[in-house]
Amino acid sequence: MEDKRKDMNRRQFLHRLGLGAGSALAMMAMEPLNMLAENAGKPKSGTGEAEKNQMTYRVQHGSGEKISLLGFGMMRLPDEQAEVDRLVDYAIEHGVNYFDTAPMYMGGRSEVLTGNTLSRFPRDKFFVATKMSNQNRRLWSFDDSKRMYEQSLERLKVDHIDYYLLHSIGGGGDSLKGRFIDNGILEFLLKEREAGRIKHLGFSYHGDVRDFDFLLDHNDEYHWDFVQIQMNFLDWRHASLRQGRRHDADAEYLYGKLEKLGIQCVIMEPLRGGAFGRMAPELTSQLEAVRPGDSTARWAFRWVGSYPNVLTTLSGMNRMEHLVDNVKTFSPLENCTEAENKLLADIADQMSGFPTIPCTTCAYCMPCPYGVDIPGNFAYYNETVNSHLLPLPDSTAADFAERKQKFIDGYQAALPDAAKRANQCTDCEACLTKCPQQIRIPNQMARIVETMRRR
Repeated sequence: MEDKRKDMNRRQFLHRLGLGAGSALAMMAMEPLNMLAENAGKPKSGTGEAEKNQMTYRVQHGSGEKISLLGFGMMRLPDEQAEVDRLVDYAIEHGVNYFDTAPMYMGGRSEVLTGNTLSRFPRDKFFVATKMSNQNRRLWSFDDSKRMYEQSLERLKVDHIDYYLLHSIGGGGDSLKGRFIDNGILEFLLKEREAGRIKHLGFSYHGDVRDFDFLLDHNDEYHWDFVQIQMNFLDWRHASLRQGRRHDADAEYLYGKLEKLGIQCVIMEPLRGGAFGRMAPELTSQLEAVRPGDSTARWAFRWVGSYPNVLTTLSGMNRMEHLVDNVKTFSPLENCTEAENKLLADIADQMSGFPTIPCTTCAYCMPCPYGVDIPGNFAYYNETVNSHLLPLPDSTAADFAERKQKFIDGYQAALPDAAKRANQCTDCEACLTKCPQQIRIPNQMARIVETMRRR
């Protein structure tokens, strides 16, 4: 019989504790985080940028390690090692010590760049995370998966990995057992943790919540040290609704179950792939009225960081201006108030009604066998929705022709190479199993093509 806990979401959990949603938010806003977060060092006067060593830290439950609440996501690094070094030097100098990569990022180049840059520092200055990225069925064998793990150690130039993850569980079907259990690789990784070559073992979740529940319902066997989930103020209660996935779960459920089990969270997509930076102006104006000058990114990071069971929050920072701004946000972090939480919940409710495509531009779907720029197509479409160019009015409307032409002109400018446009999609479905958001990509491509054709 299925464990009833699988159906218990965060609200039900709080209700059982006798806490309503308002009380929970108030408790979270007032709860002293100094038990889990520490600010190191003293501010250096006379500078306009974030002061060194004022980073907010969280304490890893098992080891007592102090982990920077801002983690450096290494998925889209500059290709030049010198530029990566410049970014990492600034990050470490300002207290960032958690660096997340994977064998599949940049075709393996990310692990190489990460290893080269971190090897310049004493080993106790950083914590590195990487993953078992054996999503491709041809890599499901024990030997191939073990080789991937050993290659990560070599590329990263370390004798142990601080945080190691089963990458992107939630594919459904036989994916979980085929990738990690039936082939014996999870048993091997558990032994590697026991031997000290893996310090903390966890998994990253995308997709089918039944896999998430299975691994956590067997926590007495696996003893997960952490779990990486997608969490932001939109996905908190609108993930499954927006993405139309039968077996998905909102971040509220994921966070709540992990918190109940005492397993800390690593957060990915706190900005939802940059979508919050492209919010409709009537939404950003509501935030601007409360905190003039604060970016939507700063709002999103503060919201995530206010949750006490979050160990670190990943941000892909391949430009210095993004890194500097994010360091300021977390140095130290200012928790969201109850009123700010309510405002963001209201904005999320409004955003859930926008007919955008839930693409985070992770590019896991690429390359397309037929050359279509999948993230590029979706990014333009979402931009036109947020700017209210779409949806187009009825064809009898006076401004229909003008708006349609504006959409077409903008589309051609955004994707000047015709070979990368949506009409090149053949519905081969090669991308479907790769998308962690489980978007029906061919259907959405057809949606774009239909918009172009509307009369």
